[in-house]
Amino acid sequence: MKRSFTEGLSRKEMLEIKACTQCRECLRYCPVQEVTGDISIAPFEKIRQYREFIEQTEGLKSLLLKREIPRKVLEDFTKAVFECTTCGACGEACPVGIDTQRLWPLLRREMVLRGLGPIGSQRELPLAVKETGNPYNQPASKRYKPWFPEGVEIARSAEIAYYAGCTGAYQARPMVRGDVIVMDAVGEPFTMLGEEEEVCCGFPLFITGQFELLESLVKRLVEAYRSRGVKTLVCSCPCCVNMMVKDWPEFYGQKLPFKIVHITQYLYSALKKGMVVFHNEEPLRLIYHDPCYLSRGVGVIEEPRRLLRAIPEVELLEFDRHGRLSRCCGAGGAARKVFHENAVAIARLSIDEAVKKGAQRLVLSCPACYEKVNEAMRGYKNQIPIVDIMELISGVIKRRR
Repeated sequence: MKRSFTEGLSRKEMLEIKACTQCRECLRYCPVQEVTGDISIAPFEKIRQYREFIEQTEGLKSLLLKREIPRKVLEDFTKAVFECTTCGACGEACPVGIDTQRLWPLLRREMVLRGLGPIGSQRELPLAVKETGNPYNQPASKRYKPWFPEGVEIARSAEIAYYAGCTGAYQARPMVRGDVIVMDAVGEPFTMLGEEEEVCCGFPLFITGQFELLESLVKRLVEAYRSRGVKTLVCSCPCCVNMMVKDWPEFYGQKLPFKIVHITQYLYSALKKGMVVFHNEEPLRLIYHDPCYLSRGVGVIEEPRRLLRAIPEVELLEFDRHGRLSRCCGAGGAARKVFHENAVAIARLSIDEAVKKGAQRLVLSCPACYEKVNEAMRGYKNQIPIVDIMELISGVIKRRR
């Protein structure tokens, strides 16, 4: 039996596909459009084309035409939907409110189920996660040891837990090292899963439309934290946090037995309670980049800024586009694994603006951003020191009591 193009979509997503007016407002915010100018892969064009697939196979038009969609057309659509960084800026700007950050992975899944996706090295993700517990195919024995700070005690069980995540642990180690130093400075007991226990949150598989392993991954992690008495799970990776908040309950099959908190939310709460204090004597002009899955994804926008402004001698600058309309760093949606040139070009747009505004540090809060923006900086005409927000704060934080 042939698959329907509507089979994997909810009523909400069907309405969104029908609601697109082709107004092209999304073009002003799409990072891929900024660096390619290719209208054939624009957000509105992908939605128009998918709507056409539905009409040609299920609507009145299908009865009149009675023909298959050419494979080349489906292949071109697959490339278009996978070239997207899934940053969601197009949806944020959409006059009719289409939630594209949630729609694109579902359209990708449809192409995967039809044997057309994912693209290139993205196909290797399920096997890597299955065999090593992470999408980088790295040994579990190297998940913590290369970066974990000395002298930090991890409780066997505690109400607070910290999840490092794969990209931080293997690709952005200064970031997760900073996380643990900050967690330790707060002074509350916290636990972590062992290197063999902490596996991928599932986001790389979800975002590439490869859902097969998601239920087992999620249940394995949730039960591991539940068995340790965890009530609050702290994480710094925006993609992980987004996956945990929005998708873990669905794949777990019920409400999670703990709440999910981004590390900036956790630290800001501790700061307000007087549990920590920041010491700094060096004047610093910082500019903060909002990660797509932190700002648009779960709405964490103010806490990072409040933390940075709480550091003495800090002046905080803003990108022209920030908060819910921030520009993607180029690394999102697993597109960087295949469309490397796009990712670097997009990252350099933020580098250029940060330099133009006179910032002394570009502050990031996402391991994928950290990895790709650092890569984009190599050999580039414009240079600015890059630092993760917790990497920065770990150097100025002191325990008050």
